[in-house]
Amino acid sequence: MFDSFVIVDWSAASQPKTGRDSIWICAVDRDGVERLVENPQTRHSAKNLLRELLSDATARGERVLLGFDFPFGYPAGFAQRLGLNHAPPWRAVWDEIAERLKDAENNSNDRFTVAAEFNRRVSNRAFPFWGCPVRFTDDFLGPKHHNGHAADGLAEKRLIDRWMVGAQPCWKLAYTGSVGSQSLTGIPVVRALRDDPRWAQRARIWPFETGLAVPDAAQIVFAEVWPSWWRRDIRGDYGPPNDKAQVRTVARIFASADGTGALPTWFVGDPDLTAEQRRVVETEEAWTLGVTRARQRAAPAPTPTLPRLRGRGAPCVNRADETLPRKRGREDRRASGGPVGAEIASRVRKYTYLRDPEAIYRASFAAIRAEADLPRFPAVQRSLALRLAHAAGDVAILDDLVSSRGAVQAGRRALAAGMPILVDAEMVAAGIIRDRLPAQNRIICTLHEAEVAKLAAAQRTTRSAAAVELWRPHLQGAVVAIGNAPTALFRLLELLAEGADRPALVLGFPVGFVGAAEAKEALTGFGGGLGYVALRGRRGGSALAAAAVNVLAAGTRA
Repeated sequence: MFDSFVIVDWSAASQPKTGRDSIWICAVDRDGVERLVENPQTRHSAKNLLRELLSDATARGERVLLGFDFPFGYPAGFAQRLGLNHAPPWRAVWDEIAERLKDAENNSNDRFTVAAEFNRRVSNRAFPFWGCPVRFTDDFLGPKHHNGHAADGLAEKRLIDRWMVGAQPCWKLAYTGSVGSQSLTGIPVVRALRDDPRWAQRARIWPFETGLAVPDAAQIVFAEVWPSWWRRDIRGDYGPPNDKAQVRTVARIFASADGTGALPTWFVGDPDLTAEQRRVVETEEAWTLGVTRARQRAAPAPTPTLPRLRGRGAPCVNRADETLPRKRGREDRRASGGPVGAEIASRVRKYTYLRDPEAIYRASFAAIRAEADLPRFPAVQRSLALRLAHAAGDVAILDDLVSSRGAVQAGRRALAAGMPILVDAEMVAAGIIRDRLPAQNRIICTLHEAEVAKLAAAQRTTRSAAAVELWRPHLQGAVVAIGNAPTALFRLLELLAEGADRPALVLGFPVGFVGAAEAKEALTGFGGGLGYVALRGRRGGSALAAAAVNVLAAGTRA
């Protein structure tokens, strides 16, 4: 599913900090090989580092999963109590936090002030947020638990927090295992990364923007994780500190689950959730990736307690750490009880394998050249055939590769002239290496435009076919890359037969058991000088369509 996995252990520290209780970031590739382990001093530095990671990954056409160790949502009803009705509840809360929180480059922030203001709006008293140093105490924020949830109706914990056992409430801003401050300071960062215009159309927040389902349409997926879910698997030798050991271990766990085929089931969450529970999770509360069923409590949970009070009724807090909450995933590990929901298919192991990227490419291309009989293709098409076989992992597909005369040259000329690239699916767009495009060519995917659903209903067709209607202004001289829907290719050919402007080249790689072979036969038999490259039969896919575009773009620089 993914090419790289990034796990982030967050911190709400109020000053630059490294080591224990600070930010740790680990990135691994699909084989679990580490690309980096970093300990940025500030949230500002962490955000910039993550932006660089995503920029590099998207330039390579990679899919990335990013996991952050703080809650993405709040108990149902929080947005309504804040008076936020302008967007889906989760997004309204995210926007409100991002607008109000001031988080400077040196880590100084006003999270306690923001929490107090939220309390005022929700209840006009010190509820639901709690836990702060004495100097931040006022009428709307207190140092102690308010015990107000039973009477107020706003739940103390989200459904997922009750499922996991040992997870702390997102209202708790300080002390052992607290996560509330991490959410207040972390949500604006995830929001900014998700909305970065360079990849915003290809990024999704799970499960808010994907539902409790496999996020097939996204190149970048952001998710909430809880390292303590795998506490028995955390490798001590990957630290110290424990924060470092956690991100290094969990990143490899996700890569391993992807490699064994277990990861898709994690995106579904608990399959036994009711329809109402799913609605709440997908619109307000979020879910923790990897939890597929509730963890059974070994013994009745103790009533939440605070450290013994001293002086003016304030909790006993180390003055040096009074603005720093104890991070999620350390003290609360003892209650977590081991991995029950997400079954880890295999322990982290060491294998002997080729790791150097250039060496892997050389070996792959040598194998293709040895097996594929590339000389049967005209010289100008051999690089295309090579890359398509590489993308498919199968030289046999080349037996079905067909093209019109001069197709490759036509595609390269169009890209060099700055013509747009029309794609039928976001995954095709995600696979195109933008840095290779010779003229910063626009990549246009209309599948998610607002009018598409109505068009599809009116025409009694698929959304993919309806989306092609919106290509009309862009067709003249464009490169069209279809890697998903046979109906999109059929509709394109219908438009061209009706007299629509001609693209320079159609890359026909729709895939499926129904209509794919027939659509490609229609393309190759269309005539009229329409340029095409296609893969006969049922096989195809977004990766092949994107690979074809990348070859054409690379050829313009040769």
